[in-house]
Amino acid sequence: MARYAQGTEVDASRSKAEIEHILERYGADQFKYGWDGNRAVVGFRADSRMIRMELPLPDRRSDEFRFTETGRPRRSDDAINEAYQQEVRRRWRALALVIKAKLEAVETGIAEFEDEFLAYIVLSDGSSAGDFMRPQIAAAYEHGVMPKMLPLPDGIGEIQP
Repeated sequence: MARYAQGTEVDASRSKAEIEHILERYGADQFKYGWDGNRAVVGFRADSRMIRMELPLPDRRSDEFRFTETGRPRRSDDAINEAYQQEVRRRWRALALVIKAKLEAVETGIAEFEDEFLAYIVLSDGSSAGDFMRPQIAAAYEHGVMPKMLPLPDGIGEIQP
């Protein structure tokens, strides 16, 4: 199966700049990105929500880069590095596509902002809504028990007599 942006020549820095432009165009008022080991992180604020999306980066030492698609060893370190950089470029293109598609769906009225970005919304403790909910969803399916509601700070959301 073909992978999105396979063979792209668009440099990762251009994709990052494109993501920033997309976010500005759709009304984000903060943007940052960085990397740590084998992951990159894009963060932004839009619709009064803090969003953090992580992009897993490939392991440069992976056999995926040391060998060709037919299983033959790549002949040089330059060839290995080019295969690695190609995958990095492809992943950044994919992230730009995802962000643009989600924001366009919101802009067009197909979806609500929270629906598109729910898993990536940063909670007050720094975790994401996805981090909070994934184990609860798994338990709900495994045990047939509904997950608990997202806890609110004292006094917020309580029913007053």
